[in-house]
Amino acid sequence: MERSKHYFYVLRCQDGSFYAGYTNDLLKRLKTHNEGKGAKYTRARLPVYLIYHKEFATKKEAMQAEYAFKQLTRKRKELYLEREVYEAYEATKKL
Repeated sequence: MERSKHYFYVLRCQDGSFYAGYTNDLLKRLKTHNEGKGAKYTRARLPVYLIYHKEFATKKEAMQAEYAFKQLTRKRKELYLEREVYEAYEATKKL
């Protein structure tokens, strides 16, 4: 059984575009992106901002979530992010 954390994350780039990725260390990966050492896509669109992340039990699950997100149209990506934020907000109201 894998013990480290696995994340699917979404960044908003300076130009308003989204970048989706996988990591097992969110803070380190965000720092790497903003230092211009991350993905080629984000290097030309700095700074980037972490706008969403979700933790998974396995690397495979996190990478499947990343792949599924990347297949969506821009509009569907926006709807996905809005729904996830709304559901997280509703969950906190129950605490």
